[in-house]
Amino acid sequence: MSNPGEGNATPITSIRQLADYIAVGCKPREDFTIGTEHEKFGFRRADLSTPEYEPRGIRALLETMAANGGWQPILDHGNPIGLTGVGTGAISLEPAGQFELSGGLLPDLHGTHDEIVAHYAEVKAAADPLDIGFAALGFHPLNSRAAMPWMPKGRYAIMKAYMPKVGQYGLDMMTRTCTVQVNLDYSSETDMLAKLRVSLALQPLATALFANSPFNEGKPNGYLSNRALAWTDTDNARSGIPAVMFEQGFDFERYAQWLVDHVPMYFVYRNGKYIDVAGRSFRSFMNGTLGNTEAGLATIGDFADHMTTVFTDVRLKRFLEMRGADAGSVEMMVAQSAFWVGLLYDPAALEAVSRLVARRPWTEYAALRGQVPRSGLDTPWQSGTLRDLARDAVAISKQGLRARARLRADGADESTYLAPLEAIADGAPTQAEHWLARYHGAWDGDARRIFSEAAI
Repeated sequence: MSNPGEGNATPITSIRQLADYIAVGCKPREDFTIGTEHEKFGFRRADLSTPEYEPRGIRALLETMAANGGWQPILDHGNPIGLTGVGTGAISLEPAGQFELSGGLLPDLHGTHDEIVAHYAEVKAAADPLDIGFAALGFHPLNSRAAMPWMPKGRYAIMKAYMPKVGQYGLDMMTRTCTVQVNLDYSSETDMLAKLRVSLALQPLATALFANSPFNEGKPNGYLSNRALAWTDTDNARSGIPAVMFEQGFDFERYAQWLVDHVPMYFVYRNGKYIDVAGRSFRSFMNGTLGNTEAGLATIGDFADHMTTVFTDVRLKRFLEMRGADAGSVEMMVAQSAFWVGLLYDPAALEAVSRLVARRPWTEYAALRGQVPRSGLDTPWQSGTLRDLARDAVAISKQGLRARARLRADGADESTYLAPLEAIADGAPTQAEHWLARYHGAWDGDARRIFSEAAI
């Protein structure tokens, strides 16, 4: 989730103004970039407990990284809660201290791979003296919700109080999940719409491909992605696959209207402080009827903050965020970015996957959200299973990446990063299935061993 910041103070005068703000994200195809964000759980090597903020915990890690290499701390009431300043990337904290890199804007997937490897090396160098390790998993495999710490970040205090009112899994989502997402560009409103609809339809497939969270409090609970299960009942007014995005006439203006009228607010940020307005309408904020004089007039910066509180499976901002995958191994996290780049950045691939998706109504894809957390790629689909759809989608993605012809020093193109997905589509186990096999085999029922094998 985003770090705080005072934004554009221009007063809001119309929905059209908000649509124009989003439309600024349109850029020429030759300027498209790839931004990958990924999270991981910290653990103390001595006992596998989750590091608190302090002492010798997450705060010390942030301070060590800032001292070691060019990062500047982001403060919330004097507490470092993130880092900025190295390239175009930033580091932020999820509510329980899950460590997130919001990567730089890169031209190709080779850079994505190298960025993740370099980040892991940097984190490890800072964490080792603190006896802290990290593992990228979709859902914490051991801890109960009550056992997770909370970071001193103002917006999280507001969300912590509000989440239980609007869903049974909101606090699990905040404290016990980790994800990987890729942020991709669009060239126009038309291009945005094509990419948004295809990627929304295929997010349940991505959830199945990247499932990496089969344990809950030390035991299998029958799900391959506990992270995805949590999202089935987490503040559904702002989550999932909204019908509005498939309605005729959907565009930037219709999206802005939906945000204003149908997505409740969490907060307003003023003078370094979060003001709790959870559940209130952004429209009332715009109309001056919010009932909180401290918040003042609604600004473009407030709208930008409000956009970050939308948790749809694909989030539309001035770019598109793919949000359906569990965090996982380096290879799988790069594969997640590769999958979507191949499908969406090559025009022929986008056309091919659009035809593939159009064979079934969007409602059937949306219905998969409730099935794939448990059954993954074995979920029935048409006359077969989702593994058949995976095989087709990965093949199209591979064609798209080959067409991009972005080569690394050894001559390999970006399609090399799809290798783990090709294997899974052909029948190899997903990450979750691999861990379950270890649990029932070599681990002899001890899920704690996942930390040593998944550690960065």
